[in-house]
Amino acid sequence: MIKHSNKTLLFNLLLALVVWGGWYHYTYPNSLQVIQQHWPVTLTMVFGSFIAGATSEGGGAIAFPVFTKILYISPLNAKIFSLAIQSVGMMAATLTLIVMRINIEWRIILWASLGGFGGVTLGSILIAPLLSASLLKMLFTAMIVSLAVTLYILNWKQRLYNQRIPFFTWREKLILLIAGFIGGCLTGLVGNGIDIICFSVMVLLFRLPEKLSTATSVVLMAFNSLTGFALHFYIMDGFSYTVEQYWLAAVPVVVVGAPLGAFFCTRLNNKTIVSILIVLIMLELVSSLSLIPLNNEVVNISLTVFLVFCFIYYKMSRAVRYCPIRMERKL
Repeated sequence: MIKHSNKTLLFNLLLALVVWGGWYHYTYPNSLQVIQQHWPVTLTMVFGSFIAGATSEGGGAIAFPVFTKILYISPLNAKIFSLAIQSVGMMAATLTLIVMRINIEWRIILWASLGGFGGVTLGSILIAPLLSASLLKMLFTAMIVSLAVTLYILNWKQRLYNQRIPFFTWREKLILLIAGFIGGCLTGLVGNGIDIICFSVMVLLFRLPEKLSTATSVVLMAFNSLTGFALHFYIMDGFSYTVEQYWLAAVPVVVVGAPLGAFFCTRLNNKTIVSILIVLIMLELVSSLSLIPLNNEVVNISLTVFLVFCFIYYKMSRAVRYCPIRMERKL
């Protein structure tokens, strides 16, 4: 175990040195000035990157609400930043998980990513321009709060788990394509979402352990972020100078924080992961209700989204097709 940890530490150190070297070369001679001018972004991603690696919430789940509610950065810039920075941080976390040989459901990543590619394109190009900033913020909150409610109810008692999806037919592939597409649309709107949606499917429907589902969602979000970032960079020309400066201010910390969070997650049990996730979501809810201007349209649509997701999550949790066959407990 010690030898394995040392190998992971050495890999992360080398990875950080490579990224830091490229960052310094690109920003020289203004490297320190980039951090000084945008230190709130750097500070936000110290915590955001750790959360991204340790939970099913990507770094955008921290960056988007902080940027839009506290730093008053536009939702569009906050979304593009989230995609760009997750392309660095969550990819670093993904490499760490691979080096540590953590169990990952690669079939889920494949099929959910196929749906996610279409979803993030649709969300970014067609849907996002139609929604107001306040509505975008509250839709994100409504979506993840519904997950917290469901997880809280499910974890009142000891749960049984599958160690992998017990069946993998056209039905499971279709479910993952749809989940990836919906999550991709949300990612196209707020820079985050496919990881949370697919985490919900893995935990509630397929009855996979939270630890396995978290690792899988980290890898899934990394690939989806790369897709969304490439879309905005090469096609939509959305990676402006301002967003680039935010991104450069965060790169040095996320390449350390996200792998550290991924390593930390492997040392936690399933109930602890759920508890951390619920606390973070409740903080998101409180901040949304305190800082977002609400009107009838925002409240009605957000409440509808919340109830729809609650219903879907409830139906998934009650499905019997994927109930564990063996009565074994995952502690």
